[in-house]
Amino acid sequence: MKKFNIGVIGYGWVAGAHIDSINATGQGQVTAVCSSRKLDPAELSSKHGGEIQCHTNLKKMLADPAIDVISVCSYPYQHARQVIAAAEAGKDLIIEKPLALNLKDLRAMQKAVARAGVKACVCFELRFSSQLIATKSVIDRGLLGAIHYGEVDYYHGIGPWYAQFRWNTKRNAGGSSLLSAGCHALDALLLYMGNDVESVSSYSTGSANKDFKKYEYDTSSVTILKFKDGRVGKTASIIDCLQPYYVHTHLVGSEGSLLDNKFHSNKLGGPSGLDKNKWSDLSMKMVDSGDVSDHPFQSQFEAFFAALAKGKSMPLTDLATAAKSHEIIFAADLSAKKNRPVKLSELRA
Repeated sequence: MKKFNIGVIGYGWVAGAHIDSINATGQGQVTAVCSSRKLDPAELSSKHGGEIQCHTNLKKMLADPAIDVISVCSYPYQHARQVIAAAEAGKDLIIEKPLALNLKDLRAMQKAVARAGVKACVCFELRFSSQLIATKSVIDRGLLGAIHYGEVDYYHGIGPWYAQFRWNTKRNAGGSSLLSAGCHALDALLLYMGNDVESVSSYSTGSANKDFKKYEYDTSSVTILKFKDGRVGKTASIIDCLQPYYVHTHLVGSEGSLLDNKFHSNKLGGPSGLDKNKWSDLSMKMVDSGDVSDHPFQSQFEAFFAALAKGKSMPLTDLATAAKSHEIIFAADLSAKKNRPVKLSELRA
């Protein structure tokens, strides 16, 4: 298999996780980093392994024919311009979430990628976690039957003690509670229930704790999704909580239910069935950390490089799939702003 050369835009917290995960795949190697700060090539090369060139001029890095893929790890408000430039330079893409902070930028990115014919991988990397893989497997095996209600909630206090806080508090950088972090939970809900959403209703609020007062937007939101076939889903995005990191999952179906790492199913247990008063345990590793170094980037990037080698699209986290999740988030944020339900058909770029 070809080994891909990767150029990284930005050199912050998440970029370090990308670089180490890419290099660990054995299928890719970071050979260049572009940052607004002047970086020491020898220091980066020593820290991450392999020879890394350092740039402050994005055009110069994109002009390097040896670079195959660009990993976009910059601030969210910079993504559209940089993704479009990289696509026009013929580079395949790894894009950190959120893709963009508004629908206009998202559409411009999609058009540029389609026009250039390049492939993209979006960092909804939790789809490659043990928890999401095991949960989806239970669903796909029919153990829950037809799911008519599901909720996936995100609890993670992003305060001054957290690296992302410095810029995440700004409306033009973090965007909203969902865009900032809760998008992982909403994306998981769509993985489980499909993305054929008709309308959303969302409400938002925020903590009175002084540590969260710097936020320029509401830090807690609850979104109800109505699917076109009548099913209902819910995502809470709470980034102002004081508790351990927690992704809560509860799925209710015609043949059983799943609660985090426990489930019950009428499909198991023979004629007498399982005891409805007891849960059965699933052996899975729960998503329990907001630290990007703990996230399954390596598994995601391995899947991306394998797809690139075959000329195929990225499984699970391709641009079209991730864009649909963002569209629903934009509708949810509009609903909270307008204080009314919003149909997906109302969205206009």
